[in-house]
Amino acid sequence: MTTFDLIRLALINFLRSKVRSFLTILGVVIGTAAIVVMLSLGIGMNESFKQQVSQMGSLTIINVFLEGGGMNAGMGGSGSTTKLDDRAMQTISGFEGVDVATPMIMTSAKLEAGKYLTYMNLIGIRPEALEKLDFIPASGRLLTSQDNDELLFGSQISLSFYNPKSSMGYGQAPTVDVMTEKMQMTFDMSYGDKQQQTTESTGQDANKKPAKLYKVKAAGLLAEAKNEKDWSVYINIDHLQKLMRENAKSQKEQGMGANTQQGYQQAIVRVKDMKSVEPVREKIKALGFGTSALTDVLKGMQETSRTIQMILGGIGAISLLVAALGITNTMVMSIYERTREIGIMKVLGCELGDIRKLFLMEAGFIGFLGGLSGVLFSLAASFLLNKFGGGLLGSLGGGMVDPNTVQTNISVIPIWLMLSSIAFATVVGLVSGFYPARRAMRLSALEAIKTE
Repeated sequence: MTTFDLIRLALINFLRSKVRSFLTILGVVIGTAAIVVMLSLGIGMNESFKQQVSQMGSLTIINVFLEGGGMNAGMGGSGSTTKLDDRAMQTISGFEGVDVATPMIMTSAKLEAGKYLTYMNLIGIRPEALEKLDFIPASGRLLTSQDNDELLFGSQISLSFYNPKSSMGYGQAPTVDVMTEKMQMTFDMSYGDKQQQTTESTGQDANKKPAKLYKVKAAGLLAEAKNEKDWSVYINIDHLQKLMRENAKSQKEQGMGANTQQGYQQAIVRVKDMKSVEPVREKIKALGFGTSALTDVLKGMQETSRTIQMILGGIGAISLLVAALGITNTMVMSIYERTREIGIMKVLGCELGDIRKLFLMEAGFIGFLGGLSGVLFSLAASFLLNKFGGGLLGSLGGGMVDPNTVQTNISVIPIWLMLSSIAFATVVGLVSGFYPARRAMRLSALEAIKTE
């Protein structure tokens, strides 16, 4: 028989017992839908984890620091002999997959705007790296290599000013517009406080020179990032090094002592994609540096997600296993009903391989139609879950996902999952029909013809 003949006969036999075929397909629909929906919950949870972690920063960012000294090792606290300097940065920048690499220096400073003050985390960075590191100005502009006294402010800095003369301190100052205010910066953290004013009025600590003030202005104000960028202030790293050397020299002259920085405290490396994170980290570690990345946090979350996916997928697989047994039962019953028909086919010269193909094709139809219908049912169920089941993700994630802050679907069905499910259901149908097909092949033609 030709392939067309086999398909035509399979469809005729399939439609012969509509109710039984429908019930068998329904079992496959339930099994397929159970697997797809269960796996979609795990995939949705995984996507939520990625979004939650990405709110903390980019997943393609690698933090580099001196091994043993953490991120503050550059201040001389580490016993490591490896130096994070320009030469090391040039080597790291040349690694395959690296998009941009910049050293960083962090220090504390105080900022004066009129009668208001604020403490700030001052970070020196290469201006040319800002754009590639997703620094987005809400107003003004990013830093350039020609900037010296210009600062790039985080979105929340303007809210952190306080009035040192107010008894309430913080919260009494209005929001300071850093883009228009005339400002001065100092590394003397006691500048402007009541304690310093009292000391100066009593003449104590006469050897201490007045705090050196640097006139600064805002280059730009960053858009809200909901991470540490919002509370940091950025400056050209070369100019910050110059200011820190001046401050160290001034402290030394007053006999106060000062930290002497060797190389940089840390560096930030951005790679082109998440696949490059681990290879680049291994190369950086080979140079003797420590590394950290948000992918470390994500890995732990994904392990939880995979475990839950396996559990949910296993529950769905049980349903599909029951459906497979239903297909086998349906096909065996079909053989008993069509014994005489099978005998006539053999007498007329039908090849055994064609008989096997006929039964396998019928079983495959059941699996394919059940898989296709199951996927369509899953899409409808996924839509309802995403629309009405917003609180389910948090409970499945063990409280690790906050649905109020992470806006994502709790059920995600990618195209590959839909196609894989249909193919898997079809294969399950073919496997379930293998035993009935072999049984049909082994029937004796004479005994089959005698059967009424």
